[in-house]
Amino acid sequence: MDRQAHWQRVYTTKKPAELSWYQLEPEISLRLLTALPRGEGRIIDVGGGESRLVDRLLQAGYTEITVLDVSPAALEQSRRRLGAQAFQVRWLAADILASESPGQFDLWHDRAVFHFLTDPAEQARYTAIAAQSIVPGGYLVIGTFALDGPEKCSGLNVCRYDAAGLAARFAGDFTPVSDCRHLHTTPWGKPQPFTFCVFRRA
Repeated sequence: MDRQAHWQRVYTTKKPAELSWYQLEPEISLRLLTALPRGEGRIIDVGGGESRLVDRLLQAGYTEITVLDVSPAALEQSRRRLGAQAFQVRWLAADILASESPGQFDLWHDRAVFHFLTDPAEQARYTAIAAQSIVPGGYLVIGTFALDGPEKCSGLNVCRYDAAGLAARFAGDFTPVSDCRHLHTTPWGKPQPFTFCVFRRA
């Protein structure tokens, strides 16, 4: 599958509120991130696309924010929404698996990129890139569909996880810190259970 072509098509044919993962307020992600030590404050939102998390991070005083997404169209939506504030953010239109590292970060956030990686080799590559990119003592905040969550999203198969399953995927380089279950409600009122985990880079 051509990931970029797929997600470009999604973001150029649908409005944000027509997407199942849309959140007007990214409450769970913001709560988990702002509860962690900032270190030097370098933070990346992997698969951030048109998410409003970047808006709230700017409001919370973060000044070194990177938003990475495979879809340039999704990033452009966020840039337009932020207006002049967009110049305070580093925007990366890239596949997270396509490079060795997008940089060095104290905090790494991913809400629902990882669960689209159904190939074990891609899962291993993702965890290796995260380990290379997060400084020792930094944190990874990751959200995926829970075990009773949807089996597909945007027409694609996904992997579903509980906290133990995610911990097993990131074992070795990361130590579990906390986890929680979150019930996301789609714009059309359908509940979707998520598993969120916080890991510390060894």
